Amino acid sequence: MINNTAKLLDVVALTVDLPQYNLWRGQVGTVVETLANGAAFEVEFSDRNGRTYESLGLRPEQIMVLRFEPALPDVEPEMTTA
Repeated sequence: MINNTAKLLDVVALTVDLPQYNLWRGQVGTVVETLANGAAFEVEFSDRNGRTYESLGLRPEQIMVLRFEPALPDVEPEMTTA
């Protein structure tokens, strides 16, 4: 399993639609604060000019960390025999 724990300044994408904030699955933001010992994260959404258009607290299951390099799995594959 790949570790998806968000950290400060990680780039993340929404995994859910949040129409009340005009945010949709796939929109990209940045983690700017860890809340409640990692139970939630403050994520800032900015336009191409760096202007924030929304900032809100999200639960870990509402976001996924984006990777810019290959991620190694946390566990080694098990050998199976046929």
